[in-house]
Amino acid sequence: MTEAAPLFCMEGVSKRYGGVRAIEKADLDVTAGRIHAILGENGAGKSTLIKIMAGVVAPDEGRMALDGRAATFASPAAANQAGIVCIFQELSLIPDLSVADNIVISNPPTRFGMIDRGAQRRIAEEALARAGASDIHPLALVKDLPLSRRQMVEIAKALARNPRILILDEATSALTAADVSKVFIVLKRLRAEGLALLYISHRMHEIAELADECSVFRNGQKVATYAAGSKSDNEVVELMIGREYSHVFPPKPTRPKSETPPVLETRKLSWTERLRDISFSVRAGEIVGLGGLDGQGQRDLLLALFGVLRGCSGEILIDGKAVSIASPAAAKSKKIGMALIPEDRKTEGLMLPMTVRDNLSFAALDRVSHGGIVDREAERRLIDDMIKLLGIRTAGIDIAVGALSGGNQQKVVIAKWLMNQPRIILLNDPTRGIDVGTKQELYQLLRKLADAGAAIVFYSTDYDELIGCCDRVLVLYDGAVKRELVGPEITERALIASALNIDMAEVGRAAVTA
Repeated sequence: MTEAAPLFCMEGVSKRYGGVRAIEKADLDVTAGRIHAILGENGAGKSTLIKIMAGVVAPDEGRMALDGRAATFASPAAANQAGIVCIFQELSLIPDLSVADNIVISNPPTRFGMIDRGAQRRIAEEALARAGASDIHPLALVKDLPLSRRQMVEIAKALARNPRILILDEATSALTAADVSKVFIVLKRLRAEGLALLYISHRMHEIAELADECSVFRNGQKVATYAAGSKSDNEVVELMIGREYSHVFPPKPTRPKSETPPVLETRKLSWTERLRDISFSVRAGEIVGLGGLDGQGQRDLLLALFGVLRGCSGEILIDGKAVSIASPAAAKSKKIGMALIPEDRKTEGLMLPMTVRDNLSFAALDRVSHGGIVDREAERRLIDDMIKLLGIRTAGIDIAVGALSGGNQQKVVIAKWLMNQPRIILLNDPTRGIDVGTKQELYQLLRKLADAGAAIVFYSTDYDELIGCCDRVLVLYDGAVKRELVGPEITERALIASALNIDMAEVGRAAVTA
């Protein structure tokens, strides 16, 4: 049986930005009816590769072919017209418009020169159903939807364009586990229908479940293409980072349980129906994880601690004394010393058009200014220290932070808050959408900060991170802490059972029976 000719191919494609090589002599074949995974660290060239395919940027050299004929795309609209549609990691939705408006925005149906609202709604309903998201109302405003549902609208928007090649750039990074399962069903169906799919993800289990073949990029060059399943995870990661892959999580300290008073404590903390009588504590040097299914109150708890939510009841204690945290400004004050690393770095953590310098110093102006005047020398010293500490890869501190890779942007978000030397660090799923090499650096940093005396509260949707990083894990269900897992109790089975509010004794009996 002869192998099918590729639907789309790249040969020797290169792109440079000034003196920085984004991709160099890249080759890629995309075949109809196959899911092709693209792997690599942030900054490896993946984003530039798909931007060239999608008509966002033009290559400096090389050639592309579609259906065996030379192809160039002067714009995303031209790529869409050729059947190439990309779902980027950063959402392209307009918050103040409805779901239906967003789905058909590039080509709305018209009648007598006016938008045909009935036809628009039917198109949106069909696209949402095709994306496995028929529960989303087409007339709902996008700004009223949580991040995971917005991502499903983005997928429906792409499918409404009837693509021949669908590119997904970390399209599941903001989704709940239930939504991910629905998307997998959709993608497998599209593959069976003959679509070519290019899939970019840092989640190795997703690659294992979906991909037919994989290509690995490193430093702007393709280093390998292989059949999915033919290499171990360790082998793949070594290809991605170009060095031997050591254990991803740093060792946990084997210290006895501290009798020192907690730095942070809550007593019966509640908010509307979202948080219910949450009581817990964190000591200096501890990493306390928040587990459970997505949407069980973990993010609300972090926002309540940081003074974002109004109308909370219960107590928050710092160093054993009750305090009122009425705003983020109060939370980050010297008296409390708290920092929050937000979930969405693009909209909540960074000012993308502004420079690396401005983003880093913004949260620490009190430390680098006197009498309202910024001490540029002190600012530069602090920034250099943060860049060195976190290994931020940037061509300079005066370039726009939006020009950095996703992993380096996330490092800037963390560095921004470390400039304030916080004693309490709250992290809201900080590794979402970043590569394995950067994740490993962040895990090492968290342990280093804890060892230096920080009290850390770490919410993650990745069970491996909770198991590998945390000294204790609080599992939330329906806004309440259902179980606390300590040390060796932190296992995948215990996390899942607690997340589903299942009695562990029942799980143990089921395991013995099986």
